[in-house]
Amino acid sequence: MKKFVNDPGNVLAEALRGIEAAHPELRVDAENRVISRAEPTRAGKVALVSGGGSGHEPLHGGFVGRGMLDAAAAGEVFTSPTPDQVLAATQAVDSGAGVLHIVKNYTGDVLNFEMAAELAAAEGVQVESVVVADDVAVTDSTWTAGRRGTGTTVVLEKIVGALAEEGADLAAVAELARRVSAAGRSMGVALTSCTVPAAGRPTFELPDDEMEVGVGIHGEPGRSRVKLASAHEIAKLMVDPVVHDFGEPVGPAIVLLSGLGGTPLIEQYLLYGEIAPLLAEAGVEVKRVLVGDYITSLDMAGASLTVVRADDEMLRLWDAPVVTPGLRWGA
Repeated sequence: MKKFVNDPGNVLAEALRGIEAAHPELRVDAENRVISRAEPTRAGKVALVSGGGSGHEPLHGGFVGRGMLDAAAAGEVFTSPTPDQVLAATQAVDSGAGVLHIVKNYTGDVLNFEMAAELAAAEGVQVESVVVADDVAVTDSTWTAGRRGTGTTVVLEKIVGALAEEGADLAAVAELARRVSAAGRSMGVALTSCTVPAAGRPTFELPDDEMEVGVGIHGEPGRSRVKLASAHEIAKLMVDPVVHDFGEPVGPAIVLLSGLGGTPLIEQYLLYGEIAPLLAEAGVEVKRVLVGDYITSLDMAGASLTVVRADDEMLRLWDAPVVTPGLRWGA
């Protein structure tokens, strides 16, 4: 295993130290492993808190900043943050207007965020939660009850973060978050496994001439393991299940193609060049696109496609300025 590490068991703590050194606009609570904005949440603003296992960077800590999250709780690699971590994140950014928890649908995340919300409520903090469950590949996967939460999380954090910046109340922010969550579908393909530093070996074995269709972002099995195919064929394997799952014409949409950590950007754009005409043929009107590493799986070679059906309000909020380490525009 060749990685830039000192102690495999101390990767998260040392990475958080690096984030703190690189981004003075952020505050890092090393004890609770929480990343938050350096400036306090302004009075009257709903705070957005998310989090999950590390190894998916820039999700979630890279999306803490103006126009997106107020705080993120960082669990160990591929391990849910504890209720105490989520509670600490919630307390750190609550300004009295309430807090929205954005949770990917993994059993540990859901349970721990629920417990943290109950603890926060006992202290008088108003909390609403939205669970993202957008992966069309499988249902009731290794770590989930229901569909896994993947790329729609990024789109949701951007859109809802913009609404919160405008001063909308908690009920409005939560309602929009649930609409975005319901409007998203995702599908991933892996060409290689990933290697968790503490394990020191690939999470699963994948022969050079095979690929995993519908892989999860922790390396969970997908729909099938098939022979390695061309980018054109892979694009179809990603687009068809996503479009089919909507069950009706998609219309205007925001599209995210995220690398999984080990795929060069030139290959990601090549793949999107194959995806774009397939979406058009299926009636998807692509209004906004992001291509790059936004929700990863350590060093896994692969990609994940997310399509979010978008109304005019979502598109307007998508265009609002955002300044975070992982996403910047219009500022």
